[in-house]
Amino acid sequence: MRALLLILIIVVVAIIAAIATGFIDINQVRGAKAPDLSATRNGVVATGGQTPAFDIETGSVKVGAKDATVKVPSLEVQPPQNQSAPVTNNAM
Repeated sequence: MRALLLILIIVVVAIIAAIATGFIDINQVRGAKAPDLSATRNGVVATGGQTPAFDIETGSVKVGAKDATVKVPSLEVQPPQNQSAPVTNNAM
């Protein structure tokens, strides 16, 4: 249950971020209308009503590859010129 709640929170945050950055643009083009209800001896009857309609525009992401020349620095290691024999201490 906690995992489902965490996933739901992440999805909501992602949608809010997409809308805030302009990646998704949502416009309502038709409003909602509640149905008319009438009660009779046989029960409740609902007539009419209308769901809202939305126009959603999303951004696009283009992914591609291109050739490029990159200069890479070279590394040259030179040992010291006056290198003497290593000193070892074998005193036991």
